[in-house]
Amino acid sequence: MATILRRREVITLLGGAAAWPLAARAQPALPVIGFLQEGLPAPAPLTAAFRQGLIDSGINEGRNVTIESRWAGGQYDRLPALAADLIEHRAGVIAAAYLVAARAARLSCLRQRARC
Repeated sequence: MATILRRREVITLLGGAAAWPLAARAQPALPVIGFLQEGLPAPAPLTAAFRQGLIDSGINEGRNVTIESRWAGGQYDRLPALAADLIEHRAGVIAAAYLVAARAARLSCLRQRARC
């Protein structure tokens, strides 16, 4: 019985040693900025200006923040679900291109009682 216990201890030790490098490489999740628009994917100048504004503020996508984008494709009734999806993806801030999207984001935050 003592040898069985030793085998289990060795297997546990090896399993922990194998998982340790993976845990050491794991990085904390970056904060998320949600980008919500009621139309089709934003034109290049709009998204470029948004990203440049973030860079000018010291926020770099991929380095210290993640940007999640959602577009309703002109279907305004989809905006609340898209905003809720951003909240579920832990968006700390939702940037909306136009008033309709901003209102949908606000209502989704209120419904889910999230801090947006």
